[in-house]
Amino acid sequence: MKRFSGDRTIDGVKAWVDGRLLDPRLDLHRYTANGFEWSYEGDEPRQLALAILAEHLNDPAEARTLVEPFMK
Repeated sequence: MKRFSGDRTIDGVKAWVDGRLLDPRLDLHRYTANGFEWSYEGDEPRQLALAILAEHLNDPAEARTLVEPFMK
């Protein structure tokens, strides 16, 4: 089972999976160039949702399909 974690740092929001930085998966879709964020609905949380889904599902098409409801 993968372990996802995140933290707000002086350099912005960081997210990890199993101790390594989570790939934002800009290759799948670029919602923002500003990194990750959470606690509201917007482009940065959407990018985080996509990254988590892509990592967890290992299915880019399904991750793109589910990103909006997962982000909300």
